[in-house]
Amino acid sequence: MVFKNFAVATAIGGALLAGACGAGTQTAQADAAAPAMAERTVTVGGAAMYPSRNIVENAVNSRDHTTLVAAVQAAGLVETLSGPGPFTVFAPTNAAFGKLPAGTVETLTQPANRAALTKILTYHVVAGRITATDLVAQIAAGGGSATLATVQGGRLTASLSGDHVVLTDAAGGRSMVTIADVLQSNGVIHVVDTVMMPPQA
Repeated sequence: MVFKNFAVATAIGGALLAGACGAGTQTAQADAAAPAMAERTVTVGGAAMYPSRNIVENAVNSRDHTTLVAAVQAAGLVETLSGPGPFTVFAPTNAAFGKLPAGTVETLTQPANRAALTKILTYHVVAGRITATDLVAQIAAGGGSATLATVQGGRLTASLSGDHVVLTDAAGGRSMVTIADVLQSNGVIHVVDTVMMPPQA
């Protein structure tokens, strides 16, 4: 289970770190290495995602998110997503963008369509840092579903399908979280397998 595995890994990592911090006298070299050891990374698109880096700094290194990064650049959202946030980003992969009708991405990234592109991208962003644990808790509290207000102004509905969180967009399209809790200095990324469409996109 994506969320269960994450919780177990976090608990193990925390125990190991606590043990290391209480191990007695440390050399200067060990002290210098401590910050790097304390940073738990998640691999996305063949690259390590570092919690000390922001959303954009990490996303540009994922080979699975080159289309998303290009879209963020075309929409002029680099500065926003590099800001303090925090933001929760549901990040579609290149394969997710590939599910769209042929020519859609090329059309959206043209300067004349910047407003429409921005609307779609910000529909994948929620204010605040919402972890997998938070999502599952909200779904349970909502009796099986939770409503998320996006930065775009529309809403997403989160629910569980087996071991995964599924997001349903305004048109009834469904997108599954495939990698959860990719922590960032200014929020968290959850990788999704389908591009979601806002109302009247």
